[in-house]
Amino acid sequence: MSFLEIGKIINTHGLKGEVKVITWMDSPEEFEKLSYVLTKKAGQEIKLLIDTIKYQKNNIIVKFKEIPTIEVAESFKNAVLFVPKEELGDLPEGVYYIADLIGCEVYKEETGEKIGILTDVFSTGSNDVYEIKREGAKNLYVPIIDGVKKSVDIDAKKIVIHIPEGLEE
Repeated sequence: MSFLEIGKIINTHGLKGEVKVITWMDSPEEFEKLSYVLTKKAGQEIKLLIDTIKYQKNNIIVKFKEIPTIEVAESFKNAVLFVPKEELGDLPEGVYYIADLIGCEVYKEETGEKIGILTDVFSTGSNDVYEIKREGAKNLYVPIIDGVKKSVDIDAKKIVIHIPEGLEE
C-alpha cells in the first residue's frame, strides 16, 4: 500500500484539542472527503478520526476525536499527516500526484535525449513549474503550459516534454 502526505499540524487552536493544519492538497475542501488521516508519533502509526473541519485563510482547523485537549494537541505539533493513496480516489485523466512525478526521467520531445530527473514541482497559481536536475549543468525550470508536457508514463517513470525556445540557455 502506498501513502501520500497530505498536510501537517502546525499549531493548536483553542483549548478543546483543535489543531491548525496546513494542507498540501489542491484545495482545503478535499480534506472533507476523508474520514481519517494517519500520522506517526514515537515511531508508531496513529489513526486520527476527523470530527469537524473549519476554514481559516489558507489553513484548516480540524478536530480529531483522538485529541480531546490542548495538552494532547500540543504533542501533535509538526506531525505530518498522510493517507493511503486509495482513500483519495481516482484522478482525472492527465492529472498526477506530485509524489508520483518526482523521480521520473525527463526527455526532450524533439530529440529523445534525456534532460534529467524531475526533482520538484512548484505551483505558481497559473501553472506548474517542473524542476529538472541535469547532470553537469544547473537545474532547469520548465513552466508546464500548453504544448510543453507531451506524455507522462508513471509506471515507466518517464516524462516527455517540449522545451520552449531559449529556456535551456
